[in-house]
Amino acid sequence: MAQLNVQHVDKIYDNKVQAVFDFNLDVKDGELIVLVGPSGCGKSTTLRMIAGLEDISAGHLLLDGKDITQTPAKDRDMAMVFQNYALYGHMTIYENMAFSLTLRKENPNVIHKKVLAAAEILGLTSQLNKKPSQLSGGQRQRVAMGRSIVRNPKVFLFDEPLSNLDAKLRGATRREILLLHKRLQATMLYVTHDQTEALTLADRIVCMSMGHVQQVGTPLELYDAPANRFVASFIGLPPMNFFDVTVREGLLEGRGFKVKLTEEEKGILLPYAGKTIELGVRPEDVQEGTEATLNVFSNENLGMNTLIHGHVGDNNRISAKLRGWFDYEVGDNVNVAFTRKHFFDKETGVAIRKGEKA
Repeated sequence: MAQLNVQHVDKIYDNKVQAVFDFNLDVKDGELIVLVGPSGCGKSTTLRMIAGLEDISAGHLLLDGKDITQTPAKDRDMAMVFQNYALYGHMTIYENMAFSLTLRKENPNVIHKKVLAAAEILGLTSQLNKKPSQLSGGQRQRVAMGRSIVRNPKVFLFDEPLSNLDAKLRGATRREILLLHKRLQATMLYVTHDQTEALTLADRIVCMSMGHVQQVGTPLELYDAPANRFVASFIGLPPMNFFDVTVREGLLEGRGFKVKLTEEEKGILLPYAGKTIELGVRPEDVQEGTEATLNVFSNENLGMNTLIHGHVGDNNRISAKLRGWFDYEVGDNVNVAFTRKHFFDKETGVAIRKGEKA
């Protein structure tokens, strides 16, 4: 397929508002990259710049080593799948999927073979004579993907393609996109605000906030070793718990609770002795133990897990995801321990890592 290099790209609008700052990314051949972040973080703007639908204010875009920064969208050999499907209502599904090839005046026999092949991949063979209005949202999104497949582009671009689908259809269509990627071995960039989509689809994730890239890495890297507080809070569901704590000798002292440190953690936090940092603990890393007492104010049974919300110490709010079915009442006390801890600099929000100085 293709290699894509995004080098120091900025987006500044005519009103001087900057939407994207120094975006850098090297996409490998056949890689599925997911851009994730809250609404307004610049992820869709970045995708549109790559597609050629937005001008690049600064920087360069290379496709297989060729600079395409100024190349018109129609000549970039990329196919984009939009959130709203963008299908022609008066055309049949076959005609919608064949449209771009028809415009190019390709041989009708070649078009027919390509449409049938794409329809087979997406399970649309029996729907080809229908109109878009006769299909479900999930089927229409598959038609939009099929229209891209028949073009055989170098790069597939997806702009929040599942946002208009209900939860069940989102899950099913997400799996279809993953299978499609594995089958085509295509280079894909996928934009979403849904971290579940990011974690389940991506080879690598680009996490963005306020126009800046916060971290690039595999799903496990962003979940297990977030670069800063923002990534830690955005990736993971339910979100990570955060506490202000002071680093003491061998322990962390919060408001009304204390947590012992392992020997490795003592070494990591040695430069922060006597200072206040932020302790981050994922709900799934809060388990029954003896480190702190959780006073329950909510109990949610989720089948194999129970999500409880409460307070630790002096009104520190916390969520815990316990393995098993529990029926805690409001006011119950549960003894807990933090099985995995993350540390963040209080002033910068940057993760505190082994060997780094305060």
